[in-house]
Amino acid sequence: MTLEGLPGEHRAAGRMEQAGDALEEVLSKALSQRSLTLGVYEAAKLLNVDPDNVVLCLLAADEEEAEDAALQIHFTLIQAFCCENDINILRVSNPARLAQLLLPHTATEPPTDLHCVLVTNPHASQWKDPALSQLMCFCRERRYADQWVPVINLPER
Repeated sequence: MTLEGLPGEHRAAGRMEQAGDALEEVLSKALSQRSLTLGVYEAAKLLNVDPDNVVLCLLAADEEEAEDAALQIHFTLIQAFCCENDINILRVSNPARLAQLLLPHTATEPPTDLHCVLVTNPHASQWKDPALSQLMCFCRERRYADQWVPVINLPER
C-alpha cells in the first residue's frame, strides 16, 4: 500500500472538500447580509475596533503574491492578532474563485483587495448556521493537528 492509498488521506480530502463547500455557503450568506470586510487595511481597522464581532478571517494569495514580503508581513500580523483574539483563520489557495464569489461582474471598477476577508457576526441568532459550525469544527480539528492556519480550496463551479 502506498501513502496515497491510506484511508485517512481520502477522509482528509473529503473533509477539506466539505469545508470548501461550507465556506462558499458562509461567504454567500455573509455577502447578502453585508457582514464582510474586504482588504488588508480595512480588516486591520475592524480588528482594532471590534475584534469580538469577527467570526472568521480568510487570507488569500496566489503563487505570485506568496513571494511578496510586505503582504506576508501583513498576513503574519493579522494571524497573530486573530490567534490572540480566538478568531478562526483559513488560508484560501485560489483567490480567483474567491473574487468570483465576492465581487460583482463589473470590469469598470478598480480591483478590490481580497487578500484579507473578515466575516463578522451581525446578529448572534442568525449565525447558528450549520455551514459556519462546520467551518469552525474544521478549523479546530486542524489546530489539534498543529495546522494553525489551514489552507482550503474553494470548489470551482
